[in-house]
Amino acid sequence: STIRMVRTGVKNKEIEQRKTLDDDGIIRVIQGMMKKGEESIEQFKLGGRTDLVEKETKEIEILKSYLPEPLGQEEILKIIDQTIEETQASSLKDLGKVMKSVMPKLGGRAEGSLINQLVKERLSP
Repeated sequence: STIRMVRTGVKNKEIEQRKTLDDDGIIRVIQGMMKKGEESIEQFKLGGRTDLVEKETKEIEILKSYLPEPLGQEEILKIIDQTIEETQASSLKDLGKVMKSVMPKLGGRAEGSLINQLVKERLSP
């Protein structure tokens, strides 16, 4: 049922965007599904629904198996440093420019919030 859910999510996104999704687009769909699942788990925990927590946890594990291996923080920092050099960024004002350039390079192999935090740290005086 999880695979069917992914196929439906991808198909809906393709219909919405009126184009066939590439690998990055499919990865974003799966990551979005995982995020929704994690939010559901929190709600189910609050409601005391351990059965649904278990079901969502299993689905997230299945979804993870279809994603590329996440990068370690050291690898992410190396890519961020290269991008800062390429874009000649020097302050937090350049955050948007760096993020725009670095996100495609990481190809869904790192959380956007983590990347944002690390870029801010690198650009801070």
